[in-house]
Amino acid sequence: MTDLDQLTQSLARNLKRWRGERNFTLDALAARSGVSRGMIIQIEQARTNPSVGTTVKLADALGVSITTLLDQDQGARVRLVPRDQAVRMWATEAGSHTTLLVGAEGRGPLELWDWLLAPGDSKDSDPHPPGTVEMLRVTAGELTLVVDGEELTLPAGTSATFDGGVAHTYRNSGPEPVEMTMAVSIPPAG
Repeated sequence: MTDLDQLTQSLARNLKRWRGERNFTLDALAARSGVSRGMIIQIEQARTNPSVGTTVKLADALGVSITTLLDQDQGARVRLVPRDQAVRMWATEAGSHTTLLVGAEGRGPLELWDWLLAPGDSKDSDPHPPGTVEMLRVTAGELTLVVDGEELTLPAGTSATFDGGVAHTYRNSGPEPVEMTMAVSIPPAG
């Protein structure tokens, strides 16, 4: 079984489990997430590998982290995630990418991300559930962060925190790659 097959199987199993724990019908989860009932069925039957955007919408609707939906080995007291098991969530031809390093459930999902944005690349993010907080630290390059229409420039060494419940964009307008580490705290599903 390939890594992608294992990931698809884990997502199917975990989505079904969390939907059941939340007592969400297929229709209820579809309405909360904006993902079609048919797509949810295909994911739960491991017949498709959904986009990052679809996975984020489902995780947000369930009030869990993406890590929780993709995790193959939950429940350990201490969970180590070797570099080769971190999950690459998206990549562009220019070389930009994000990697979900680790996540946890507590009072709500908490995720730690590693980002690389190539010169000229950007990534738009839809608003997360109200109460979501994002924190980031730029470690190389100069990031242009747009939060709810406000554009900010963050040179290397700068940290920021903001309301992830509004539309936001990460952009590299400079000549050098931008590297950053980001944490996302999502409130528990109501």
